[in-house]
This record gives sequence, structure tokens and C-alpha cells, in this order.
Amino acid sequence: MKRLILILALCVGITSMAQQTDPKAAWLEKWSNSKDYLIEMVEQMPEEDFGFKPTERQRTFAEQLAHMAGNINWLGTTHFNAASIEFLKEGSKAEMISALKQTFDAAYQAVEAAPESELAEVVEFFAGPKSKWQIMNLLQDHLTHHRGQIIVYLNLRGIEPPRYIGW
Repeated sequence: MKRLILILALCVGITSMAQQTDPKAAWLEKWSNSKDYLIEMVEQMPEEDFGFKPTERQRTFAEQLAHMAGNINWLGTTHFNAASIEFLKEGSKAEMISALKQTFDAAYQAVEAAPESELAEVVEFFAGPKSKWQIMNLLQDHLTHHRGQIIVYLNLRGIEPPRYIGW
């Protein structure tokens, strides 16, 4: 029995190490955790507060979600052949969560299907030529930026944000 546990622990360790040395696998793992973390936040916000915005010049909670999903959809379809998902700018909480999940999944599947050799390819971007690796980093960075903003929205509504999900 101890030997079986040791073998299982080694397999898990090897898988974990492979993800640490394989940038694409590491990105996919992080992307999946980012999705789970965002969805947990969205589930915590009461539906009646989806129109909340901290100041007049900021987006509402729902507009933040639509902006994040729109960016994922734009970068995923433009640079990774992701399936285009029509994200609702308005809708019920359940509809918005479903659309967010679909948008994340489409980007995940498109990046997962992209051959490693293609990720160094340079593509045209409004900020100048970028590699697909850089576009992947932008996907995550943009999401993190706006997710950080909605943590403030939750706090301002007296809702304790969920525990951070990292790697």
C-alpha cells in the first residue's frame, strides 16, 4: 500500500513538474483557475447589484463582465481561431455566468489546439507586432486587471471576495 501511495505521489509530482516546465500547459492551468476564480466572484454578487458601479465614470459590475468576455472573445477569435461566443451585455445572472464560461472555454480550447511552434508566430496588433505568446499573456493580464476591479465592487457591497485561486 505504501508503495502504491509513493507511485501515485510521484506521478502527481511528475505531472506538476511538467506543467512547470511546459509554458503552454502552465498557461492552460492558470487560465482554468482564473475562470473558476472569476465565476466564484460573479456567483457571490447578488443579481440586483449587477448594475452597481462605484463611481459615475466606472463600468457597472455587468459591464465589467461584458468587457472581460469581449476581450477574451476578440483575442481568442482573432489570434487563436477560438469559436466566437456572443456575450450578453445584459441578461440574468445565470445567462451571464453561462456566457462567461463559454467564452473562457472557447479560448482555452483554441490555445490548447494551437501547435507549440505556432505560438512564437508574430501577429499584427494595434500596439505593434506581438507573438502569440504575448497575446496569451495579454489575455491573462487583462483579465487579472479587471478581476481586481470587481473585487473592489464586491468589497464595496459588503461581500467578502472568495479566497484567491492561484496556479
